[in-house]
Amino acid sequence: MDTFDKETNVLIVGGGFSGMATAVALQKEGINDFHIIDRGHDFGGTWRDNSYPGAACDVPSHLYSLSFAQDFDWSRSFGTQPEIYEYQREVARNHGLYSSAHFKTEMVDARWDDDAARWMVVTEIIDSGARTTWAAKELVLGVGALCEPRMPDIQGIETFAGEVFHSSRWNHEVDLRDKRVAIIGTGASAIQIIPKIAPIVGRLDVYQRTAPYVIPRLDRNYTSIERTALRKIPGLRRVVRAQDWFFRELQIPGLTRDSRFMAPIKFLSQGMLRMQVKDPELREKLTPKFTIGCKRMLISNTYFPAIARDNVELVTSPIDRVGPHSITTVDGTERTIDVLIICTGFHVTDSPAFDLVHDGSGQSLATKWQREGMSAYKGATVPGFPNMTMIMGPATGLGHSSMIYMIESQVKYFVEMLKAKKRAGVNVAEVREQAFNKWNDWVRERVKTTVWITGCGSWYRDAHGNAPAVWPSWTWLFRAKTRKFDDGAYVLSR
Repeated sequence: MDTFDKETNVLIVGGGFSGMATAVALQKEGINDFHIIDRGHDFGGTWRDNSYPGAACDVPSHLYSLSFAQDFDWSRSFGTQPEIYEYQREVARNHGLYSSAHFKTEMVDARWDDDAARWMVVTEIIDSGARTTWAAKELVLGVGALCEPRMPDIQGIETFAGEVFHSSRWNHEVDLRDKRVAIIGTGASAIQIIPKIAPIVGRLDVYQRTAPYVIPRLDRNYTSIERTALRKIPGLRRVVRAQDWFFRELQIPGLTRDSRFMAPIKFLSQGMLRMQVKDPELREKLTPKFTIGCKRMLISNTYFPAIARDNVELVTSPIDRVGPHSITTVDGTERTIDVLIICTGFHVTDSPAFDLVHDGSGQSLATKWQREGMSAYKGATVPGFPNMTMIMGPATGLGHSSMIYMIESQVKYFVEMLKAKKRAGVNVAEVREQAFNKWNDWVRERVKTTVWITGCGSWYRDAHGNAPAVWPSWTWLFRAKTRKFDDGAYVLSR
């Protein structure tokens, strides 16, 4: 048996919504022997790291919050990054999670020990390099999909002499006023950043590979009467949450069955573009050339007006190379810049975290997925990796609604698994290959009719051309499928 420094019942990797929801669910079951590790300085995950100007959620506040923590006094209908981050810390304080948390600590290796029936997890304190080996009966990966920045593979980018940073690692010490700034990418982060910085920079070049669908952001401040009503009337927050969920769910037929159902949303997007951008040449550049919903739909009322500003140029010619002080596109145009901001998203289907987790024979999860494709039973468990549960694993992502709904569904499944093992007097659960394959065959068959494989490139898809990141059906169906632990799908042993 490997030696270890500390042992725990459950080791949770990640202190974002996934890790926090798991920890609170364990507490409610009377399981207090758990520890949370996170490489950041606090709880928050994505909402701690993404502190760029204009960072906000594109899901309504009451839906984008934990079902057991609905008493937060949201100031507006869509939460901003500072408010969501504060909400997470409030939840952590209210449930005493800080006493179980180890911050600035990252997982550097995790291996299943067949003989000991435990996970041996090596963690490292980032500041000191000090390492600890944990022996954990259960390993929960709550690492999230939007945690590993994806840097573009562009010739010469390492030679750039000015300030350069990814949107999720925003350098708040860099003063952008009157600077010549370039942004690479026009995804969810970029369309929030651009309207905030365009009025203060000297010049802004926006490098666009694919024009996104942008729809109106129906966001507003709650009135004092509304906030009082939400605080005082029992159950009103849950009614608002249910209403938000219901209207989001109406997009599912258009996303998963027939894109013609998305026609009203497409009409809304095109109408806003016509109203806000008068220049026909610029409007043509901003018009998407793919099926709506294939890439993530973005919400903003201010993106198009910002792009239309006199000091902003939308560049659609591909980048050839980056020099010490400029970017040159393939058409030969060189544009001088002082600051380079990268908005090219994250490693979703190829997160480096998957390289760190190994089965009993030493094979990493990443190696398994490279060979077979990214997949997990109910987005949570993988054959060969017993007692490992992923939250927000493969085929759980959404293009329309709140990931917290999916997270809580998976956390419920994990807790039901622990209860089932206790009842059966066993300590190991490993999903059967047959159940795993049947589940993934069903998912991949459903994906064939979805909008996500209609030809565009997006973070939903992997190198195999599959769309393993997204759930191809109703969210209520996922919840129904994860409500109970199906022990027949597992090999249970002691």
